[in-house]
Amino acid sequence: MATPLPSNHRRWVLLLVAAQMLFILAVAAAGYATTVYGRVVTLRTLPVDPRDLLYGDYVRLNYTISQVPIALWQEISLPRRRQAVYVVLRPAGEMYEAVRVFAQEPMEVPADQIVLRGWIADRYRRSLHIRYNLERYYVPEGKGKELERKGRRHTMLVRVSIAPWGQARITEAQVQP
Repeated sequence: MATPLPSNHRRWVLLLVAAQMLFILAVAAAGYATTVYGRVVTLRTLPVDPRDLLYGDYVRLNYTISQVPIALWQEISLPRRRQAVYVVLRPAGEMYEAVRVFAQEPMEVPADQIVLRGWIADRYRRSLHIRYNLERYYVPEGKGKELERKGRRHTMLVRVSIAPWGQARITEAQVQP
């Protein structure tokens, strides 16, 4: 027969379980808050359909704001790979486009513009390749190839909710007829 834990150990175990539950709830709440309080922007993208054995079908998205001219870089020294950057987006019709890229979060941007955080994936002579953690969009099983096929013939638009604290999440992806 196993001996019961002393009450001191029991408290630590309960505290540990409570901390884990709080962490899970905080992650879920952060995602929900991003959708509710975030500002929605529409981005143009091109889908590519890979498959993940663990997660199923997803579409890899290549946004027009993922390749930006190096002329948009606002700092003196050139960016390095894996460096965090802040991309200022402004509306261009129904879509948003990149207008400036900073190494530090800009303090003030005009009301019609918004800041999206990313990082430098690669630097070329004339452009920067930026990732945003929005490059994967999971779809129902068997729908990835269909979405990729439609996306080759028509424009694919992705709506992204960007929270005031910088977190972003895809809220919708659709192919324009």
